[in-house]
Amino acid sequence: MRLLIVLLILCASIHLVAQTGGDLSYQTKRQKASELFEQGKRLEALPLLEELVKTNPSDSTMLVVLAACLVEHAATLPDQEGGGKERLRARELLDRAWDLGNHSTLAMNLTQLLKQLPESGAIKFSDNPQVDQAMRAGEAAFSRRDFDEAFKNYSKALELEPGNYSAALFIGNTYDKQNEFAKGAEWYERAIQLDPNVETAYRYYADMLAKKGDMAEARLMLIHAAVAEPYNRIVWRELHAWAALNHTRITEVFVGVPAEHTEHRPELPDTSAISQAYREVRVRWQTGGEFKSRFPEEKEYRHSLPEESEALAAAAKNLEKLNSANSDKNFAEWIRSDQSLSLLLKLYQAGSIEPYVLFSLGDAGIARDYEGFRAKNRSRLEEYLDKFVVPSLR
Repeated sequence: MRLLIVLLILCASIHLVAQTGGDLSYQTKRQKASELFEQGKRLEALPLLEELVKTNPSDSTMLVVLAACLVEHAATLPDQEGGGKERLRARELLDRAWDLGNHSTLAMNLTQLLKQLPESGAIKFSDNPQVDQAMRAGEAAFSRRDFDEAFKNYSKALELEPGNYSAALFIGNTYDKQNEFAKGAEWYERAIQLDPNVETAYRYYADMLAKKGDMAEARLMLIHAAVAEPYNRIVWRELHAWAALNHTRITEVFVGVPAEHTEHRPELPDTSAISQAYREVRVRWQTGGEFKSRFPEEKEYRHSLPEESEALAAAAKNLEKLNSANSDKNFAEWIRSDQSLSLLLKLYQAGSIEPYVLFSLGDAGIARDYEGFRAKNRSRLEEYLDKFVVPSLR
């Protein structure tokens, strides 16, 4: 995991909010710190940020910016202990900013990454000491914006360990930072080949494409990122940021659990078969031995992908039968007006029940089935996101 923060173009902009009661000197310094930060001159911004936070410890925006800069500074420290302490301090600043109400994308992404660190705050790139040393030297150079030195060290690490995902990723990012987009793309793709089930290279690639103005291709890369790691909140924050940048919204797809309609509608046919089919499948899985039969190696019942998918498919089949067998306009209108049933039918007819369950209903039990499904159905997952979740740009 890279803790050198690449503050991505989709969500990195820091919008200054005037501090009530602040003097002109404070505001001037704050503006300067923000400019340095957005220019990527994070180490230069650090002393000024320290002064600002000392002057006004309630400025949540500057707390987050300082935390990001401390993470970069940590990479330049020669000893792991010192770097670890710097990252842990950054984590404390983010907690303080959160308590002050700063729930920005940058704050949430940083917090998520830093919470994954060990108690020491140290980062390890490889079990091979030479590779790890080369990677840390590359990170230190990158933080100093010495991209030639960073490239040299990342390349050395990759030469020693050709399968090192981070080394390939960071070479791509080094080119990206210098606006050498073709080479950046080449190395991002190489990282993806090394491990297509890590979201980071897709996301960095998407940000580079967005920087070029290619929002449609950035969209596709973010879809790939979501398929790689669907339960990683950073991916979804990036998708929402992409949508906001393009004046659209990510679709929150949800089908309500089919239930019996208590209202008496004599003009409509009996639709209880829809909810009944759903319930029967769930009962069979939970108490009828279906789970034990399908997952004999598991000792305890859990909610699973096949259970929920079969239940929804059973409900959809009965809904489809009713829809096909009934030519009454009122019934067709009722189907269209009921968003859950209409969506259920569309998902079923598109062959997207399983992807829907995994993305929208992915509780702890269902999530355990994701990797196995993705291994055989990657294109179905991508098609689902493309058709139902991430709006296209037309």
